[in-house]
Amino acid sequence: MLPKRALGKTGLELTTLSFGASSLGAEFRNVDLNECLRSVHAAVDAGMNFIDTSPYYGRGMSEVMLGQVLPQIPRSSYYLGTKLGRYAPRHFDFSAKRVIESIDISLERMRVDYLDIVLCHDLEYVDMTQIVEETLPALRRQVEKGKVRFIGVSGYPMKMFKYVLANSSDVDVILTYNHYTLQNDMALELVPICREKGVGLMNAAPFSARLLSGSPLPPWHKATPEVRRIAKEAADLCAARGSDIAKLALQFSIANPDFTTCITGSANPERIKEWARWAVDPMDQQLVNDVLKVLKPIHNWFYIEGRPENNDEKP
Repeated sequence: MLPKRALGKTGLELTTLSFGASSLGAEFRNVDLNECLRSVHAAVDAGMNFIDTSPYYGRGMSEVMLGQVLPQIPRSSYYLGTKLGRYAPRHFDFSAKRVIESIDISLERMRVDYLDIVLCHDLEYVDMTQIVEETLPALRRQVEKGKVRFIGVSGYPMKMFKYVLANSSDVDVILTYNHYTLQNDMALELVPICREKGVGLMNAAPFSARLLSGSPLPPWHKATPEVRRIAKEAADLCAARGSDIAKLALQFSIANPDFTTCITGSANPERIKEWARWAVDPMDQQLVNDVLKVLKPIHNWFYIEGRPENNDEKP
């Protein structure tokens, strides 16, 4: 049974492991449509009670696929979150008008009456002032209309989160990815800020887009040759100890109670079942310590995403 944690002041209690539906949009590989549908059932059956998606994933495909299966699942058995603002690699629209349209389209695609969480997606690509002054207030109006319950932001740099949290009171939850893993724990900077403001903190991508999985990296991965080499050393160490770095990475990312949930996804139902088993197995702390030593030369390595002014500074 997956344990649950409170999400800030929302009143929601999410399981420590949540289902990320980006894979349903074929973001990492070509997918089998029937397996996609089964993977959603596998996640819910395994006890995961939060599903995270975006209109960007598969350019609508992820939401459409969810719309094929969610009507078969009792709405009271899961929380559903999507995003808005990013619709293609270089297409961003965080205008108030698009907020309304995007929410309505997501509701229609997924065949649901309301969304539990809506996040501004990858806002490091745009002017932060628009998010604070236009997008979040427009989202709050959708909350008042009953289409959305809670709102927030998601993205990559820590600097972007800090700006929004310092300049807006319209944030219920934030979602960070690749920043609380065996290799990168920069998201710890957000913990005291979120605690003080009562903002829910969610983590995603414990495998850092396969870097910590032993699997081939997707073509768009930005890891340098050195980062890839050291990550492989860590994976080899786990294998030599009869373990799997992916298992250790997942367990590490859900172990910290300051993060309500860890979101990860697959279009393979068997893998999802395996993750749910890993999530409740005891973590090998000695192996964690040894892997962290191997990864120390690339600790908190990160890449630039979006506008340079919205990014963190290299040490």
